[in-house]
Amino acid sequence: MLRQVILAASRSDRMRRLVENAPVSKQVVHRFVPGATVEDAVRASRELIGSGRLVTLDHLGEDTTDRAMAQATVDAYVRLLTALGELTDGARAEVSVKLSAVGQTIDDKVALDNARTICAAAHEHHTTVTLDMEDHTTTDSTLGILRELRQDFPATGAVVQAYLHRTEADCKDLAHEGSRVRLCKGAYKEPASVAFQAGDDVDASYVRCLEVLMNGAGYPMVATHDPAMVTAAKRLAKARTRGTYEFQMLYGIRPTEQQKLAEEGETMRVYVPYGDEYYGYFMRRLAERPANVTFFLRSLASKR
Repeated sequence: MLRQVILAASRSDRMRRLVENAPVSKQVVHRFVPGATVEDAVRASRELIGSGRLVTLDHLGEDTTDRAMAQATVDAYVRLLTALGELTDGARAEVSVKLSAVGQTIDDKVALDNARTICAAAHEHHTTVTLDMEDHTTTDSTLGILRELRQDFPATGAVVQAYLHRTEADCKDLAHEGSRVRLCKGAYKEPASVAFQAGDDVDASYVRCLEVLMNGAGYPMVATHDPAMVTAAKRLAKARTRGTYEFQMLYGIRPTEQQKLAEEGETMRVYVPYGDEYYGYFMRRLAERPANVTFFLRSLASKR
């Protein structure tokens, strides 16, 4: 119930204004978002890479309905990739892109063209792009754009969400050689007609999807903070060599476990968002784990 309330609030302009204007909010958000600028993103990346972890960076923004705003997002990614190219060579630092931020809401062709520009910049700097997945109404469009991009940029990564009923079948389609696939549970409010609602059902789906990906010829990216799912991934990965899959976690969540996995020799990538448009992202992080809500409320209380 709490999760549904928070996800509903993530779409509320009134709640957005309240959170963004609260004096403590930016201090709390800083746990999950290292800053607003490219320099902030690079600083966080440098620290994580220095600790033995990898990164994927997300310039925050979504549901863009203006072509100029979409182009501004593309320009931000190109600047970011140039800065990352100076920081590191290769895919120790890649980027994640929400297609709704680069024009998907306007038109699929706009999103495809803009995403292609970002992929070309990533290729120039010897790294890759992963297309984030958003609510279920965009799934077919996102997978279609992915197929187009992979013709020229075959390393472009996919994301699938275990809470959707369709995802096990999508995993079977995507688990081929050279295919990078991030599996997450999902963080949007979805109807029962398309998504599992109970946590146990989502967990069971996650393990089924993970088994498909681990048994396939692609490159699974295991995006979870759930200790049970981490354990399941380790079990299913026993037939693989390290370096043929990776774990992923969000910036600011379970950093000790992130470091532990890296020190065990696992490939551990941290999802690092940055930018001013943090509200939707922040609210989904609160919705994912009750501990995040507790952290936020305690911070509010401590600042009164």
